[in-house]
Amino acid sequence: MNILHILSGLAVAFTLGTASAHGDDDHAKRPAYNAARVEDTAFGREGDPAKVRRSIPLDMSDAMRFTPPEIAVERGETVKFVVHNGGKLLHEMVLGTPEDLKAHAELMKKFPEMEHASANMAHVKPGATGDIVWQFTQAGTFQFACLQPGHFEAGMVGKVTVKAAAAMTDGEVRKVDREQGKLTLRHGPIANLDMPGMTMVFKVADPRMLEALKEGDKVRFAADRVNGAMTVTGIEPR
Repeated sequence: MNILHILSGLAVAFTLGTASAHGDDDHAKRPAYNAARVEDTAFGREGDPAKVRRSIPLDMSDAMRFTPPEIAVERGETVKFVVHNGGKLLHEMVLGTPEDLKAHAELMKKFPEMEHASANMAHVKPGATGDIVWQFTQAGTFQFACLQPGHFEAGMVGKVTVKAAAAMTDGEVRKVDREQGKLTLRHGPIANLDMPGMTMVFKVADPRMLEALKEGDKVRFAADRVNGAMTVTGIEPR
């Protein structure tokens, strides 16, 4: 999809999914999720909020930086970015390919009043929090950026690495610790971690994974290193 998809009528419209205009005060609200209207892009698609696997917090600052600046997800994973503006300036997070974001930034120089309503964008006032629910359907390296005039040029850009989904491993639930967000599994070899079969305590990427689990359940799960910790990133009954 070309981000310069619509430039017509009395108002200037821009799309990197679906969008309308751009301003400092009244930001257009994204419509509610509708599977029938979701469009695929080179970097994924609008995610179903009911299928969010984990939430990823991000902070935007007047130093023109995102924290964290780099994020790793699995192909096919639906995540919710919780985007906080910790500065005193207007900031936004826009997901896209490097080429799309560069072209969008150039367009913003010409039409700084444009306001977004796209699923791949969160336009956040100072001190406020916004969100993006996104499913990454393609492996590769993509970006997120603040495209307020001058912010992109100042280096307010981050990176999303989308990895091929880890193979599922057979396991048995030995303990569910909902308070600590941990899960003890007896499992077979985990190929992507080069780990032999054993009984081990894992963190979970999203506490909601633990809601329906109980001791003795037979499961299939995916695990990876997340921020240095062995973490279950996906789980299903078998």
